[in-house]
Amino acid sequence: MLKLIIILTYIVNKTVYFHTLLSGFFATSLSLSAPVNAGDPQQFNVTIPTLTQHAEIDGEFNEPQWQQAANIQLKYETSPGENIAALVTTDAKIFATETSLFVAFTAHDNNPSQIRANLRDRDNSWGDDQVGIKLDTFNNARLAYQFFVNPYGVQNDSIENELTGQESDAWDGIWYSAGKLTEQGYQVEIELPLRLFNFDDKKDIQTWGIELVRFYPRNETHRLSTNKIDRNVSCQLCQLGTATGLAGAQQGQDIQITPSIVAARNSQRELNPNQPWQDEDDIEVGLDLRWGITPTTLLNATINPDFSQVEADSGQLDVNNNFALFYPEKRAFFLDNKDYFDTQLSLLHTRNISSPDYGLKLTSKTDDHTIAVLAANDEQTQFLVPGNLSSDVATIDEESYNLAARYRFDPSSELSFGGLVTAKQSDNYHNYVASVDTKWQPTKQDTFTAQYVFSDTEYPEDFFQQFCNGDDCSTPPQGCEIGNCDYNERVLRTKKQGNFSDSMYRISYDHERRNWRAFSRYESTGEDFRADLGFIERIDASKFVAGGNYYWYPTDNFFSKIQFGGDWDITHNQNNEKIEQEAELSVSFEGGWQSYIATGIVHKDRVGRRLDSSSLAIDGNTSMYTIDLMWFYTNFVPFDSLKIEFDSNYGDDIDYANDRPATVTMFNPAFEWKITDSIILDIDHKYQALDVDEGRLFTANLTDLRLNWQITLNSFLRLSSVYTDIERDPDLYQYQSPNEQYQNLGNEILYGYKLNPQSVFYLGYSDGLISTDDIDSLTQKDKTYFMKVSYAWLL
Repeated sequence: MLKLIIILTYIVNKTVYFHTLLSGFFATSLSLSAPVNAGDPQQFNVTIPTLTQHAEIDGEFNEPQWQQAANIQLKYETSPGENIAALVTTDAKIFATETSLFVAFTAHDNNPSQIRANLRDRDNSWGDDQVGIKLDTFNNARLAYQFFVNPYGVQNDSIENELTGQESDAWDGIWYSAGKLTEQGYQVEIELPLRLFNFDDKKDIQTWGIELVRFYPRNETHRLSTNKIDRNVSCQLCQLGTATGLAGAQQGQDIQITPSIVAARNSQRELNPNQPWQDEDDIEVGLDLRWGITPTTLLNATINPDFSQVEADSGQLDVNNNFALFYPEKRAFFLDNKDYFDTQLSLLHTRNISSPDYGLKLTSKTDDHTIAVLAANDEQTQFLVPGNLSSDVATIDEESYNLAARYRFDPSSELSFGGLVTAKQSDNYHNYVASVDTKWQPTKQDTFTAQYVFSDTEYPEDFFQQFCNGDDCSTPPQGCEIGNCDYNERVLRTKKQGNFSDSMYRISYDHERRNWRAFSRYESTGEDFRADLGFIERIDASKFVAGGNYYWYPTDNFFSKIQFGGDWDITHNQNNEKIEQEAELSVSFEGGWQSYIATGIVHKDRVGRRLDSSSLAIDGNTSMYTIDLMWFYTNFVPFDSLKIEFDSNYGDDIDYANDRPATVTMFNPAFEWKITDSIILDIDHKYQALDVDEGRLFTANLTDLRLNWQITLNSFLRLSSVYTDIERDPDLYQYQSPNEQYQNLGNEILYGYKLNPQSVFYLGYSDGLISTDDIDSLTQKDKTYFMKVSYAWLL
């Protein structure tokens, strides 16, 4: 703990110094481009009155406060229609108290029987009829909170990040809503406590960016809005309207204390031959603290946190693949204000902190400055070992200390500068990373981004041996016999003496208009660069990409948008040896049945595995293969209760296990069937086969089944099952002797009751079964019974 505090103090001092340095360095920018508001009152403006009485959130608008609220109409359809008159009428009312913002929607419908509404868990009702609000509380087009509610009152919330161009629904705020179907349509009532937001409450009158939105899914999903959206402007948050008023708005005493208790019994056994079960009982008591020190500064702390995965990760096939799989973050402590740490590169991926005992996070935004600091320990040290032909996850069985600090300076809505430092350290190991980045939008169509990163790393002396067997690393480790890992590169990337350092940089340009887009990017990563708290899986490579798209918007047609485009890229290692060159053309259609259809062709030259395991060279040490591949993807909704998705590709590939040309066949059908408005079945199946000249090398099938019963708005029962079946022909493997048959089945049944995202009760059971050549049928190898209770005290 003392070491963590020392490192944290060092990083905070460096961050403050960096803050001062950047502020001074970019003082010229401030004088040349004074801060401006992003929201445009000419686009839309509403004055929000501040009243003394709250409204009861019951879906009814019978309190006198609603008569004093500001009235709003959602007049425009922005998609697929281009700022045309809305198909249906949507009325909204809005007012505030000193501690909450209240919004009410009356969504009229000419045919209420066609309203799409399902009883779902939070953040899972996308595709339903919905109404909601988007708020940029600093009105600077950087981040926006989004809150949507379906006719049953099911909540969806997310954060839109203009810097990265991404939306994340992983963030969960505590707010209140109710919905009600009516003879004329439906109505929704919302309360947003101001404790949810970061904003400057020292101002007598607030000016926030705002947009009210309704999604109206019929043959197509119509997006209705208070604002017009100019398709000639690439920035979305720059096109918000403004909300003024909220006089006397206060965040209040923003303290949230969430104790939790988790009890579990884990049972495991060795198979072949079957051994007795080994049981382990575990009871953990944890505590989370969320404290709004000021309206713009938030402190999160956790002690002995429960970071168990309540929802199983989606199944992924890991065959004929040399790179590590990516799994998204789902844990509440890391997700709160996660966007404050984001850069254009993935330098902070907190799933690399796998088992923390404690954590601390401070995030703050004042005027044009944003600061975020994160510190946590980890019972073990886990990170990604990258390469240019492969990557893998590595573990050091020692406690590590993990820190990250981000500073961002936004002198205007067009210009942004930032810096990020991360540190990961244990005995005889460290990885320190420092980065600077910028984003500049000189016009409404042009965007430049640039980022430079430097790293310094040290591995333990014998660290490389986990990637091989024997002192001379002459044989692959257990698991490589399945033929999807290049252990040679991982050994060479980790067999290091003392400190080593290197850098990475990326520059990009994007020009986007209503009917066309052009883009280019160049990225270079040194062979000794590491970002162990991030997810940078390729190093020792430089890549140039250029491409473009053209868009058509037909009217009175089944398809409302058609896109044709392509790109060309080339990748070399740092010795200028070519790794890959690729050209791709594609066309896509959006239209009726809420459909999206896309297809394309890919032509590329790419190297296979290295022939000499003692060298990282490409030329003379690999074979170059020519690959021609066709792909197709579609999703559509033929009926209200059914959504169908299909993904496929066919063409040339590389057999990485044996370094030879191959042919791949992949198809991935999936469907979502709404059996009732509260029971939904999701099935996702992936089939992949690889053929070589001598025959079928392997056939892989993965089925991911999820059955969800939302019993009430707060309670649910969920069943998930992920089944993997891989069949190989061992006679066709030149370097290994894999199992002919491999099967794995993971099941979970979970009952949950959510009063809010942090006040929960979970009771569940999960198990895992496996079958191989030595185990002739699926046999249970582990099982877990678990319970979790937590309650969020709001003070």
